[in-house]
Amino acid sequence: MRVITLCGSTKFKRQFEQVNAYLTLKGNIVISLAFFEQSEGMALTPEQAELLGDLHFKKIDMSDEIFVIDVGGYIGSSTEREIEYAERNGKTVRYYSKADVPEK
Repeated sequence: MRVITLCGSTKFKRQFEQVNAYLTLKGNIVISLAFFEQSEGMALTPEQAELLGDLHFKKIDMSDEIFVIDVGGYIGSSTEREIEYAERNGKTVRYYSKADVPEK
């Protein structure tokens, strides 16, 4: 059983849900996002955005690997920082664009 943190743009809510279900049914513990501000049209203060970024790094610390939701190859600046952080800390990094995750 592996612990996997999902990373990627909050505009990809459907893909996050799909990957979460797929990886969970494969016997993994999946850590995802608390909410999807871009998909849901939420506005965050700079302080809230920084807090969420810090929390996500802690989630990565607890994980064996990260799974990057890179729909169409898109990786934003926050996700790029998370990938770099994971790599620096010896975590496996896998990508949605390279995985065989069946569409719902």
